[in-house]
Amino acid sequence: MKSSLGNKEIMAGNIRRHLDRLGLNVKDFAALMNFKYSTVLDWVNAKTYPRIDKIELMANYFNVEKSDLVEAYSSTPTLDLLTQQINDTVVQLTTPNKKIVLRTSEELLEGQKRDKETYRQKNEEETKKNEVSEEVINWYQVEVVSETAAACGFNYGFGYDDTDRETIEVDEQPPRHDIATKVNGDSMEPDYQDGDILYLVDKGLTTYSGDLAVIAYEDRSYFKKIYTENGRLRLVSLNDKYEDIILDFPPVEDTHIKIYAVVGVYKGE
Repeated sequence: MKSSLGNKEIMAGNIRRHLDRLGLNVKDFAALMNFKYSTVLDWVNAKTYPRIDKIELMANYFNVEKSDLVEAYSSTPTLDLLTQQINDTVVQLTTPNKKIVLRTSEELLEGQKRDKETYRQKNEEETKKNEVSEEVINWYQVEVVSETAAACGFNYGFGYDDTDRETIEVDEQPPRHDIATKVNGDSMEPDYQDGDILYLVDKGLTTYSGDLAVIAYEDRSYFKKIYTENGRLRLVSLNDKYEDIILDFPPVEDTHIKIYAVVGVYKGE
């Protein structure tokens, strides 16, 4: 039989199942576990697969076996070999001995519960969270156009038909938007991080004074603050290590340019 180890879809479904069971959203879970939020988001969207040490940490927190995360979930309960062997042995015991087994099992279970509670409290102290959210998780699908290079652009313009697209599920309702894309780079740090999703609206060309926008210019795209001044468009990064970019504005004839206003951001962490 083919192994489920490494199957990103199975892992994503199992993590979500346990988050729903505990009433946790992705942000709360990432904080409780001291995991990077964007990393957990990639796991639940079946983009990447967690390392074995992270699988073990999650299994301990969920109080399940690692196989419960790695293998395909079945709603029909089945007994593993060890449990079946215990059952087969217990039924052969006398009533007094069965009581001893029951009492011992209850003591072990109580100890296990105390260990889990200690583990939970330790994580809450580290993340300064005293309560676990009980809100119902709502997932929203967002079609994301290939990642915006926040540093220097990339070889796709949003006005072209060959734009790469992917669907990502988020746990916050998106605003009304025409298109969405992801930040890839550090030129807009500290306010905007690698992996953040930008929600964009095409408002046409106008004048700008420090507006956040994604600019598709010829075969490149930029995420910057923009200013119109003296017949040019100045693109400014928030990260001081990047120099301003100057474009002709209004653009010369036959120059492809589109400017999308940023109307919302889904933070990657």
